[in-house]
Amino acid sequence: MLSQPFNPLPLDELTAVFARIKDLLLTQDKVDRALEVLVQAVGDAIPGSAGAGISLFDAHGRGSSIAATALVVEQADAAQHDLGQGPCLAAWTAGTTVLIHDAATDARWPLWSEAVASLPVRSLVSTPLAAAGGPIGTLKVYASLPAAYTSATGQLLEKFAVPAATLLAHIQGPGTPRHLSGPLKGALAGRDTTNRACGMLMERDGLTAEQAFHELLRRARTSGAPLSRVCSDLVDGRA
Repeated sequence: MLSQPFNPLPLDELTAVFARIKDLLLTQDKVDRALEVLVQAVGDAIPGSAGAGISLFDAHGRGSSIAATALVVEQADAAQHDLGQGPCLAAWTAGTTVLIHDAATDARWPLWSEAVASLPVRSLVSTPLAAAGGPIGTLKVYASLPAAYTSATGQLLEKFAVPAATLLAHIQGPGTPRHLSGPLKGALAGRDTTNRACGMLMERDGLTAEQAFHELLRRARTSGAPLSRVCSDLVDGRA
C-alpha cells in the first residue's frame, strides 16, 4: 500500500500541464517532446508509480508503445502487444478503464501475467484514449507494489486521457513523425467496423466486449486474414 494518501492534482493544475503541452505543439512542433511531458506529468501526478506510458493500437489490434517514462513500462507493454492480451488491450477494446491490484494474482490475462512475473510490475491502471471513431490507444501507469492504485487513480487518469486523446487526434501535420502518424491513422481507420462486429457477437453469442474482440482476433489468426477483413465480412454478412 502507499505510505501517503492519494492526493490527485486539482483540475486547474491539470489544465496548466496541458497548456504547456499545447504550447510545445504549436510553437516547436516537437511531438516526441510533447508526449514526454505528458507521460512525465502523469507519473508525477500519481504517487507510487514506477512509470507511465502511451500505447496506440491500429485497426488490426496491433499495439505500439509511443511514449514511456521507464524501461519497465516498455517491457510490460511489449508483452501485451506481442501476446495480444493484457489490461491495456482490454481497456482499448472495451473503451473503459482497467484496474489491476496485483498482476501476480490477477487471472484475467494469464499469459501476460506470466510474462511480467519477473518485472517490478504489480499494480496498473490503464484508460482508453478516445477519438471520434472510438478508442485509439491507452494511457497507463504501473507500480511495483500491489494495491498501489484505487478507483480514484483511474478517475485522475481519465482526466488526463481526455485532452491527451484530443492532442493526439490533431497531430497530423507534415512534421509529424511516421511512428506516430501511421499507427494513429490506422487506429482511427476501421474502428467503427470493429465496434459493429464486436456488437454483433455480443448480441448473438452473449459475449462481453473483451470476449467478442478476442473471438475476432482468433478468427483472424486462424484464417490468416487481417482483423479489418474479418470484421467487415461479419458486418456485411459474408462470415
